[in-house]
Amino acid sequence: MAAQDIIVTRHGARFLGRHFPCTIGRTGITRRKREGDGATPAGSHRIVGLLYRPDRLARHALPDWAVPIRPGDLWCDDPGSKEYNKMVRAPFAAGHEVLRRADPLYDLILITDWNWPIAHPGLGSAIFLHSWRAPRHPTAGCVAFRRADLLWIARRLTVHARLIVKP
Repeated sequence: MAAQDIIVTRHGARFLGRHFPCTIGRTGITRRKREGDGATPAGSHRIVGLLYRPDRLARHALPDWAVPIRPGDLWCDDPGSKEYNKMVRAPFAAGHEVLRRADPLYDLILITDWNWPIAHPGLGSAIFLHSWRAPRHPTAGCVAFRRADLLWIARRLTVHARLIVKP
């Protein structure tokens, strides 16, 4: 494991020598991830993108590789779609998540390479690092942090960063 790895267990996360509280999927950590199972996939996952809400976060506060979330940005979570586990634009008929949410959960999103760039139908989509709803409130499979902690982490990531989820 390298210094740039974000190590996650059921008990929290470690990054650059610091410990952070975080939440994981409502059914825990799994080695057999399936779409809709509510589990966080175990393993090593590269961080491949950073999205942010430009109306809620200042551009200068983020790394150069951050990409703004625009109105109409979606993430396809429909295993039957050829766009499964990819960012798409509205209008989009297949199942999807809205990235520009009314709540602050997706104001800052670190995208992992789970089941990406070539998605296998049904193995799960949209495994993100994002802000939590509340402390200890589980996710649908993502890893969620306190907003200030997520921002601190995002500002320090490099191109070789990985999320390592340990069962």
